[in-house]
Amino acid sequence: MVSIKATVLGITLLAVCLLATNASAVRHGCCRNYMAIKIPFANIKGYSVQTVTELCPINAIIFHTKRGQACTNPALHWVMDYINRLRSKAQLVHIKTAQAQE
Repeated sequence: MVSIKATVLGITLLAVCLLATNASAVRHGCCRNYMAIKIPFANIKGYSVQTVTELCPINAIIFHTKRGQACTNPALHWVMDYINRLRSKAQLVHIKTAQAQE
């Protein structure tokens, strides 16, 4: 009888842990909608890309700013302009670093 109770308790604990993990992934790492305003480029420190999954219902560009993260619509021209500017900035850093190591 004790082993059945222990098994049920173990399965319940496992289920609670799995549900908590899924909930935190949605809350902390997933854009569910886009912000409505344009972010000043100077505030952006980097970006990441979100694609549609079971937990994340939209494609998004997530800009990392001084104040946190901002979910933006990749279909907007200003968003892709910022991405291109960040890529150019990264390319310059790459070239300077490579030249310094030669």
